[in-house]
Amino acid sequence: MSSGRRWVREFRVRDYDLGATLDSGQAFRWVFRDGAWEGVVGGRWVRLSSGEGVIRAESGVDPGNWEWLREYLRVSVDLEAVLATFPPDAVLAEAVRSCRGLRLLRQDPWECLASFLMSSTKQIPQIRQVVGLLCERWGKPVRGSEGGPMFHAFPEAGVLAKVSESELRECRMGFRAASLRAAAGAVASGNLDLEGLKALSLNEARARLEGLPGVGRKIADCVLLFAGGFDAAFPVDVWVRRALGEWYFPGRTVRAAEIMALAEGHFGPYGGWAQQYLFHGIRKRAGRVAPVAGLV
Repeated sequence: MSSGRRWVREFRVRDYDLGATLDSGQAFRWVFRDGAWEGVVGGRWVRLSSGEGVIRAESGVDPGNWEWLREYLRVSVDLEAVLATFPPDAVLAEAVRSCRGLRLLRQDPWECLASFLMSSTKQIPQIRQVVGLLCERWGKPVRGSEGGPMFHAFPEAGVLAKVSESELRECRMGFRAASLRAAAGAVASGNLDLEGLKALSLNEARARLEGLPGVGRKIADCVLLFAGGFDAAFPVDVWVRRALGEWYFPGRTVRAAEIMALAEGHFGPYGGWAQQYLFHGIRKRAGRVAPVAGLV
């Protein structure tokens, strides 16, 4: 890294809001600095910025053919075709107008599972802090830009499986430490094959994940949607549940079963994408999203 060499690639994109995608609560380690997003994907430091019809990627190590980043960013997805599957209701149409260009990422399954295990009952800034502390302590160092901060890869499951619960708690994750340690052990031992989940049905894959301590339907669906390729998975947290109740069942008390039936039956084969538009729209209306570079 002392040579300061950089590898650069531009991805041609259409209808892609990089800021909304990286800052919509899917992933928790992207940092916006000096007009670009910096993070670690697959153990490599990456700097991303938007231009006219392009996303410019910069890496400090030989990236090979860049397909790993293309897949992560899902730049090849036809967003217009995805949005065309959404039901024609006013609530969702407004979310699409507000968040146009938002994409779903395709993350590493272990990092995604561990991150959402640490997310329980926490807000996004707190989750970022906890995940950051975990990576700084047990992740391999990854040098970023010249003169910039040091980054870290996400710790491997085998590493965290050997860490005590009390040590994990020092990263401010509280009671979630026990669940994280159990999940790390299951993945490291091969008892849970995260890649193998992709060959199962949505219900089967969800059931496998829910067999882990601390994993309920919401966390399972986050992992399946953001890392497993299950585009119909529809994570429902307290914010989404409340919003769906107010928007689709106005003026009355709504049962949890009705919310889940709506989530499964109303939004179509790309229901998880619809959920992310609704979720990010809620955050924007609440003023929880900082304005950055938009649609390209």
